[in-house]
Amino acid sequence: MGFLRERVAYLRGLAEGMKLDEASNEGKLIKAILDVLDDFALTVEDIEEVQEQLSQQVEDIDQDLSEVEHYLMGYDEDEDEDDEVILKEITCPYCNEKFDVDIDLLDEGETVLECPNCHKDIEIDVDDFCECCGRGLDEDEE
Repeated sequence: MGFLRERVAYLRGLAEGMKLDEASNEGKLIKAILDVLDDFALTVEDIEEVQEQLSQQVEDIDQDLSEVEHYLMGYDEDEDEDDEVILKEITCPYCNEKFDVDIDLLDEGETVLECPNCHKDIEIDVDDFCECCGRGLDEDEE
């Protein structure tokens, strides 16, 4: 039973406890008011049920649409285009091994990195390569 129906039932109980004469004008009026209030409570209860069902249907449709988007567009909500990792290939001057470095991990200006192969420190000038693609600024563009 809904909250409104409980309140109307309480009012009915009060009216019965007052032993109103239903033959009097006041008794007829109060009984009619209680009947209307009960109808309103039932209607609100029905509307709440329908709204809950519609809400669930909208959630289901949204989920289905998300799956269709993912299938058609290759789009995933968890993927963020701003999270693109730009790598710069660096060759160690000591061991001549190549390794990739995430540009976002480097600070502006001179930076020192450790070679993952020989573990020696390599001084990197971040200003020497492009942030958008990771290529060296002095390298030829293809």
